[in-house]
Amino acid sequence: MISIVQLEYIVALQTYQSFGLAAEKCFISQPTLSAQIHKAEETLGIKLFDRSKKPIQPTSKGEEIVAQARVVLREFAKIQEIANEKQGIVQGEVHLGIIPTLAPYLLPLFLVKFIEKYPDVKISVAELTTEEIVQKVKLGMLDAGLLATPLGETTLDIHPIFYEPFVAYVSRNSNLFEKKTLDTGDVDIQDIWLVNEGHCLRSQVLNLCDKNNHRNKNFDYQTGSIEALKRIVEMDKGITILPELSVNGLKPEEMDLVRYFNDPEPVREISLVHHRNVVKKRLLNVLLAEIRLNIPSKMIQKETKRVIDI
Repeated sequence: MISIVQLEYIVALQTYQSFGLAAEKCFISQPTLSAQIHKAEETLGIKLFDRSKKPIQPTSKGEEIVAQARVVLREFAKIQEIANEKQGIVQGEVHLGIIPTLAPYLLPLFLVKFIEKYPDVKISVAELTTEEIVQKVKLGMLDAGLLATPLGETTLDIHPIFYEPFVAYVSRNSNLFEKKTLDTGDVDIQDIWLVNEGHCLRSQVLNLCDKNNHRNKNFDYQTGSIEALKRIVEMDKGITILPELSVNGLKPEEMDLVRYFNDPEPVREISLVHHRNVVKKRLLNVLLAEIRLNIPSKMIQKETKRVIDI
């Protein structure tokens, strides 16, 4: 029989696709990891990995075994989670992915309070695109993700947390500046500065507006930074569409450029996403509750709001 430790090494090799990196993540030497995986292959009578490929990939016969190894490890880890729950213990480590257009505005609202309240919990956070988060959650490289939904994913559990309004950030030379509030139909996509391809915020803004009416400007700026887009608008150049949390803390002269939309208010749905068989449900439920506790109450309810698709 192969051991739990060997299963951990097998899963690590599929995850990191390199003997050296997998060994580093498992805190062992590369020869040790290689020897243990070779021993597991001898026990099973099947070659699990094709070493000739770069990056290393499971063989066609090994794919199902590696997938089952992930299932076994998740179920094995539940033993300690059940024990913790029975004792009312909140401890452990959470690996969390979060999209870049959310991270700098959401994390400060709850993270310090969460750490103070639960000192035995360690949170490891990585800023990643939606596609990267979904892939890493499926592979078990992340416990959960904070991102915009709906995703159209049927293999993950999705827990909507809040509904963040979109606002327009309007330069003083824009014909929208004199308006106090806006309808989405007021916005000309030709005047909007957008974040890069790959960011879900970009596709949401295009869905909010008439995305078929988008033509190139004579100045093309590729950025994933909401803050950079604000600076361009402040230089009296067009408009941009922002999630509302990103305008918290603006100076009065900057808030003068913010315009809210009329009902139904366009919003992005922010959710906690995890694998259906996630081990750390208690930890994630505590995290979910803490986020909701520190979000403006008006963002919790979905009524009278229009969720913009990704």
